[in-house]
Order: sequence, then C-alpha cells, then structure tokens
Amino acid sequence: MRSEDSWVRKTAIFLISQTVSLFGSSVVGFSIVWHITLETSSGMMMTIGTLCNFLPQIAISLFAGVWADRYSRKRLIMLSDACVAIFTLGLALFYLRGNTDLRLVFFVLAMRSLFSGIQAPAVSAILPQIVPKEKLLRVNALNTTVTSVMTLLSPAVGGALLGAFGFGYSLLVDTTTALLAIAILCRLSVPPQPRQRIAVTPFVDLLDGLRYIQQDAFLRSLVIFYGISFFLITPAAFLTPLLVERSFGAEVWRLTANEMLWSFGSVLGGIIVSLWGGFRNRVFSIGFALVAFGITFLLLGVMRSFGLYLVIMAVSGAFLPLFSSAEIALVQEKVPADMLGRVSSLLQLCASVVMPVGMLLFGPLADLVSVQLLLILSGVLIAMLGILILRSRRLLAFDQAENGESNV
Repeated sequence: MRSEDSWVRKTAIFLISQTVSLFGSSVVGFSIVWHITLETSSGMMMTIGTLCNFLPQIAISLFAGVWADRYSRKRLIMLSDACVAIFTLGLALFYLRGNTDLRLVFFVLAMRSLFSGIQAPAVSAILPQIVPKEKLLRVNALNTTVTSVMTLLSPAVGGALLGAFGFGYSLLVDTTTALLAIAILCRLSVPPQPRQRIAVTPFVDLLDGLRYIQQDAFLRSLVIFYGISFFLITPAAFLTPLLVERSFGAEVWRLTANEMLWSFGSVLGGIIVSLWGGFRNRVFSIGFALVAFGITFLLLGVMRSFGLYLVIMAVSGAFLPLFSSAEIALVQEKVPADMLGRVSSLLQLCASVVMPVGMLLFGPLADLVSVQLLLILSGVLIAMLGILILRSRRLLAFDQAENGESNV
C-alpha cells in the first residue's frame, strides 16, 4: 500500500507542477499572439511570430532528447521553466518601461519555443520513472485531459488579462506560474535514471537514437504510421476555422466555438480514458482512434448545420486522448529508460515537421477546392490507415506479446 501511495503522490506532484506551468504558458501565449494581431493587423507579422514560436522547438528537439537521456530530467524541466520565466519577465519589464519594439516580442517567442523544446522530451521520459507500467496509459490520458482543459480556459483568461491590465502586466502571469511550478517540482523525488557512458558525445547519442528506431521493426512502423497520421490530420487541425468562416459565417463567436468544442471533447475523452484505462492493446487503441478520426472528419466535411458541426467537432476531439495516450504509453513501455528521451524527441520532431509540410500542400489547395472536400478526402484516408493498423496482426501481436493480453 505504501508503494502505491508513493507513486500516486509523486504523480500528483508532477502533474500539478506541469499544470501550473502549462496554464501560465498558454495564457501568455495567447496574449502574445493577440498583441501582435492587435498592434499590426499584419499577416506577415503573424507569420514571423508563428515561425519564432515554431522553428526553435524543431531545431532543438533532437538534442533535447539526448539531454533528457544524459542528464537529470527533473532538473531539465526546472531549468526550462526558469529560463522561460526570466525571458518573459525581461519582456514584461521592457514593455512596462515603454519599450514596445516587436522585435523583442519575436525574440522572447523564440526563446520560449527553444526551452519548450528542451522540456517536452524530459516531461515524456520522466513519467515511467515514477509511474508503474500498467498505469501509464491512464496517467497519460489524465495529462492529456489537463492539457485540453488549459487549452479550453487559456483563451478566455488571456483575453481578460490583456484587456484589463495590458500586455506588460499580462506577461507576469507566466513568470509567476513558472516559479510556482519549480517550487512544486522541488518536492518531487525521482528514482535515478540509467546513465550514458561519459565518453559518448551528444551527437553520437543522437545517432544511437536514430539507429535504435531504424533497427527496431515495430518502432520503425510506429513512426511511419505516426507521421502519416499527423499529415492527414493537418486539414482538421488548421483549416476548420476557414471552413467555418466560409460556410457558416465570420462571427467571432463561431470561430471561438469551433476551437472550444474540440477542446471540450478532448477533456471529456481524457476523463473517460483515465477512468476506463482504454483498450488493453495499445496498438488497437491507436487504430480505433484513427478510424474514429476518419469518420468524424468526413462528417465535418458534409455537415450543413453549424450546431451538428459543433457536436461532431466535440466527438472528434474526444478520441484525441485515446490516440495520444496510447501512443505515448506504448513508447514508454517499449523503449529502454536510457533511450526514452531520444525516441520521444524524434516522435515530437516528426509531428512538428509533418504538420507544417502538410500545410504547404493543404493550405494552397484550400484556395483551389473547398475545405469540405479536403476534410472528406483526409477523413477517408485516415480511416483507411486506422483499418490497416487494426488488420495488421504483426502490430497487434507485438502489444499482445508485451502485455500478454487480448486486444480489448
């Protein structure tokens, strides 16, 4: 009983610290985006902001995984939060003193992205150190639920703070929550992680991670399916606001409802998976979720009633925790502890690169054909991908062999 109390307490401390950190980062993230929008009303400035918020995380993610395997993951998380707090505080002080140069905003966006990229693989890799293997899927589902709740609340809080106190003071929220998250995480005791050989350089460590995935047939297949999945999810992830504006109206409340209903569905789905535990076969869970995504994306493409469209959007979001928690738990269970950071960062890099590449195709296509058609086509293809996974005895058998359990 003491052992169970110990891991539950450690998990609670970790998730609370990350929730506090994520809330501040999300609120300030929305404040920054809206500040750039209101100050410039420029698509070019928004593009620069998006690149500053995106590219550094991609650039650092590979080496961040190496560091997560070589050094203390707890300290990496705390260091990342501290650096975000320092840079954000600096920007707040500049703005409060009247220095409103947007170049400072872009620089701080890039720094926040950089340290988020360092933090992400450490967060993913630390959970198996404190959570029993059989509980990983539920804990990951709970973590996904918390993320969805923050996504649901952050726009409203960010907008309220920006309107009430102005941009400079709204930035102080992230500094406060980052310091609070560090204070909470200091109370977490993490078992030692396997150490890398001292003589090995980070670059060699990185190559070892790439070789590990390349030589493991199951992981190689998982990465391929993962990349294709995120490529096909791109239209639903980025183009539904355009669909709403073109088909249902350009009112702000419609665009807000479009975003919030997906997050609301994700929250409900996360609660269900964390209580239920999901299918015992992780691969089956991934395939099932992809089929559900495909069906709901297709329905989004054919809906003519905005009310029904929002219902389908929420239903679609409900399957996100099943997909993401199964994928994360599968990697955490399969990959050795001393390799987990690198594999997690490679998967993160895959998603971070594939979706922008998808936008390079689907974005211009949306000006030539209807977004509905893109959703229908991507829905059919992603459902076929899910069926392919569900019919793959080799992939399903792997998880059965690992867990000694049936599909469901």
